[in-house]
Amino acid sequence: MNVIGKVTVLPRLPKPLERLEELAYNLYWAWTPRAQALYRALDAANWERFQHNPVQTLLETPSARLEALSADPDYLADYREVMAEFDAYMNKGKSGKGDVWAAKAAPDLKPVAYFSMEYGFHESLPIYSGGLGVLAGDHCKSASDLGLPFTAVGMLFHQGYFRQLFNKDGWQEEAYDELNLTTLPIRPALTSSGETARISVRVGGRDVVMQVWNLQVGRIRVLLLDANVPDNSEEDRKLTARLYGGNQELRIQQYVLLGVGGIRALRALDIPASVYHMNEGHAALMGLERVREYVAQGLDFRTALEASASSTLFTTHTPVAAGNDAFAYDLMDRYIGEWPAQLATSRDELYSLARQDQNWDNHLVPTFSMTVFALRMSRMANGVSELHGEVSRGLWNFLYEGADPEEVPIGHVTNGAHNLTFLAQQYRDLFSTVLPADWTERLEDKQMWDDINRVPDAQLSATQHELKEEMIAFVRARSQEQLRRTGATAAEVAAAGEALSADALTIGFARRFATYKRATLLFRDRERLSRIVNDPARPVQFVFAGKAHPADNPGKAFIQEIYKISRDPEFAGKIVILENYDMNVARHLVQGVDIWLNNPRRPLEASGTSGMKASFNGAPNFSVLDGWWREGYDGTNGWPIGEEREYIDLNVQDDADAFSMYEKLEHTIVPLYYGKDAQGQNHGWLGVVRRAIITVSPEFSMQRQVIDYVQKYYLPLGTRAAKIDANNFEKARALGGWKSWVSQQWQHVQIHATTQLPATVQPGEEVKVSAQVTPAGIQESELRVEAVLKHGEQTLHVPMTSSGGGQYQVSIPLTDSGLYSVGVRATPYSPDLSNPLELGLIKWA
Repeated sequence: MNVIGKVTVLPRLPKPLERLEELAYNLYWAWTPRAQALYRALDAANWERFQHNPVQTLLETPSARLEALSADPDYLADYREVMAEFDAYMNKGKSGKGDVWAAKAAPDLKPVAYFSMEYGFHESLPIYSGGLGVLAGDHCKSASDLGLPFTAVGMLFHQGYFRQLFNKDGWQEEAYDELNLTTLPIRPALTSSGETARISVRVGGRDVVMQVWNLQVGRIRVLLLDANVPDNSEEDRKLTARLYGGNQELRIQQYVLLGVGGIRALRALDIPASVYHMNEGHAALMGLERVREYVAQGLDFRTALEASASSTLFTTHTPVAAGNDAFAYDLMDRYIGEWPAQLATSRDELYSLARQDQNWDNHLVPTFSMTVFALRMSRMANGVSELHGEVSRGLWNFLYEGADPEEVPIGHVTNGAHNLTFLAQQYRDLFSTVLPADWTERLEDKQMWDDINRVPDAQLSATQHELKEEMIAFVRARSQEQLRRTGATAAEVAAAGEALSADALTIGFARRFATYKRATLLFRDRERLSRIVNDPARPVQFVFAGKAHPADNPGKAFIQEIYKISRDPEFAGKIVILENYDMNVARHLVQGVDIWLNNPRRPLEASGTSGMKASFNGAPNFSVLDGWWREGYDGTNGWPIGEEREYIDLNVQDDADAFSMYEKLEHTIVPLYYGKDAQGQNHGWLGVVRRAIITVSPEFSMQRQVIDYVQKYYLPLGTRAAKIDANNFEKARALGGWKSWVSQQWQHVQIHATTQLPATVQPGEEVKVSAQVTPAGIQESELRVEAVLKHGEQTLHVPMTSSGGGQYQVSIPLTDSGLYSVGVRATPYSPDLSNPLELGLIKWA
C-alpha cells in the first residue's frame, strides 16, 4: 500500500493508571529503575523484546492486563510512589516548591542551545554510536537535573547506528533496522499555532524539508530533525537514515542539516537561545545560519561574525588530526556554494575561516576543516580532559603562529557521566542507608561521599556479588543467543550457559574498537595470560564488548581475534566477547564486573567515560594514565598501567604496557582480590572499592561536568554576548571592523629588540630589555608589547612600558639560577577580545 501517514493509538488506560502514557513520553524513566519496573511488570517478555521501550510495551499490553493491574494494590502502590517522585522532580523550583541548582547558583544564566550529531539516552532510541553520544545524552539529563534553561538539537536517524552481529568466524557484520517512529517516546514538535514544526534547508541547490520531533528529557526538551518526509526525494529522505553511515558527501549534507536546520528549528518553535554550544565539529555549520540571520538584520559580514561567535562555545573531542573532518573546497562548493552571497562576503573570506593546508597525495592542499571553522566561529573552546586540553592546544597551535602551545585558547572540562543512569538500583538502596536524603541532588558534593565508609563490608560485598551474578546470567544468555544464531552445536550452546564464575575475579573491557584503544593488548603474551586466567586457586576472567566502525577493518580484525581466542579451549568460558554493544550491555557490565580495564595508546584517549560508570558501581579502574584516569587515579582507588609518558616506538610502548598489565595483575591485583579473612571478608579489596566509589562518584559526575560548563563557559559567554550585542551591536561593529583593519596592517608591523645580557648573573639581578616598534598605523593602546622569558618549563610574560615614539622597555629580575631565554613580541590588543590571541597574530622581534 502507499502509506501517506502513521498514527500511534495507545490503549485506553484505566483511570487509576492513566499517567503511564505521560511518563512513557518523558525519558525521566531512563534513569529511574523503579519507573522502568512499572512497564516491565506489564509484560516482562515484551519489555525485553522491545529494548526496554515503555511506549511500545504499553502498545502491546492487552486491556485485560491493564485492568488487572489497576486493581492490584501492590502495583498501584508502586505506581503512586513513582508518580509522586516524578511530580516532585518535574515541579521542583516551581511556585516555591524547593529549588533547582541553576535558580540558586546561576540565576543570570541565559538560555543555552546545545548541538550534537548523536545522543545516547537509552538503548530503545539508537541514535548514538558510542561515547560521544552517551556523553551528549548525559549532558542533557544533568541539565534537566540542575534546572538549566537548556534545549538540545540533534538528528532523528531512522535507521540509527548499526546493529552488530558476529558471523560464525567472529567477523563483525552490520544490520540496519528501520525504526518505527510511532513506537518511540517522541512526538511531533508543535509551533505556537499548533502545527507540526517543519523547516526547509537548501542543500546542494535543492530544498530539503525536515520535520521536527520533540523528545522530553525530564525538564528539558530535545529537538530531533527528520528528513524522511514525503516532500523530499527518495535520496534526500535517506539523508537522516544512518548515523556515520556514508561517504564525505553525505557527511557534509548531514552537517548542513544539523547546523542550519537546527537553528531554524529553534526559531520555528520560538525557543530562546543566547548561548550556543557545539559538541564536536559536526555542528560547526550552525555558524552559517547565525551569521545569515544577523546579515538579514542589516549587519555586515564581519559584525555578524563577531555577534555570532561571541555567544558560541566549541567542544572538541578528537585528539588526532586524522579524526577531524576536512573537505576539499570543490566539494564544499557543491553544498555551501550559495552561502557566501547570503552572508554578504566572498568565498575566499568565508573559506579562510576554515582553511587547513593538508598533505593529500603528496600535495599540499587547502581544505575546509570543520574543527578550524568551529574554532573560528566561537570565542571559547575546550577539550574534554586536562591532558586532552593540552594535546588539543598542541594540535591546533599552527592557527596561532608564534604562540607557545600552552597559550592556545583551548581550555578543558573533564567529562563526567550521569550517575543515576548507570548506578544499579541495589547501590542506590545501599547508599541511601548512609547518605543524606537528598544525596541524588548533591552528586558533585565530595565531602558527602565520605559516608560510604559507613557501609558495612558484608553489605557492600553482598551487593557486589548479587550484581555480578546478574551480569553473568545476562552474559550467558546473550552468548547462547549469539551461538544459536550462527548455528553452533548444542554442546557449544550448553557450554556458554556455564561460562564465567561469580567467585572469580572478573574484568570488563567495553568500548569502540578503534585500533588505538588496543583491545588486544591483553593477548600480547598468551602463555602468561593463560597462567593468570587458569590459576585454579585464583582464576581471572574477562568480558569484552564493542563495535568497530563499519569501514574499520583493522578494528574488526581485533574483534575477530578476541572472538577466536574466546573459543580456544584454554580460554573458553573464561574470556567472553558479546556482540551488539549498546547502553543495555554497558549497564550490565559496569554494574557487574570487579575491575574495569582500559588500555588506549597514550595520549590518544581524549577522555573516556566507561570507567567512571564502573567505579560508580564499585569497580576500580585498571587503566593507562590517559584521559580522565590521569586525573582520577590517586594511588588508592585503582591501578595504573604503564608510565605517564609517550613513546616514539609504538611496539616498545605496547610491550611496556602489556608487561605492566601482567605484573600488576599477578603481583598486586589478584593477591588483593583473593586475600580473604577467616570470615570470608576481604577488607583490603573492599577498601579499594570504597575509594573508587568515594573519589569517582562526585568528581566525575555529569552534574560536576555541567556545573563546570555553566561556570567556566555558559555564564561568561552570556555576559560577553550581551556586551557585544548592546546598543545595536555597537561593540560587534567596532570589533569586526577593527580586526579586519588590524589583520590587513599586521604584515607591515615591525619590531626590533635589544638587551644587554652578560654571560652570567647572580640571582636577583635585573636585565633590561628594549624594543622599537613600527606600528603601521595601529594605535599604541591597540598593541601589547611584552618580554617573554623562558626558564626551564616556566614561561613568563612581562608587559613592556611605552616611552612614546614606538619605544618600549622593561627591567626583569632573574630570581632563580639556571638558563633563561629572552624574547620580545607584540600582539594586537582590545579589551573586547575574548582572549589575547583571538586574532592569531603575533610578531616576534
